[in-house]
Amino acid sequence: MNPDLRKYLFDINESIESIENYLGEKRDFKVYSSNKMLRRAVERELEIIGEAISRIDKMNSSLNISSKKQIISMRNRVIHGYDKIDNEIIWGTIVRHLPVLKIEIKDLLKIIK
Repeated sequence: MNPDLRKYLFDINESIESIENYLGEKRDFKVYSSNKMLRRAVERELEIIGEAISRIDKMNSSLNISSKKQIISMRNRVIHGYDKIDNEIIWGTIVRHLPVLKIEIKDLLKIIK
């Protein structure tokens, strides 16, 4: 198995945990949307997640990561469309999609040694 694959999975897991730590237990959209530094930190972690998934997909497209195309697309929007980032879309991603991704990545880390 390619050692880079495990590294990318680890990077994704670390970025998800960072986002969770940045937001804290309360997870308040008003706090998120009013704090530029927090938004930028979360956006950077989403960039890392999207880039890592893109690299994983190039190495092994058969790995089961749901929404991988949408995650990669999110990364591209954050990087290239920085002036058109919608805080509600980012928040929706955090609330709905990140928990699923977290489980998938943890499961893959158990399998891929």
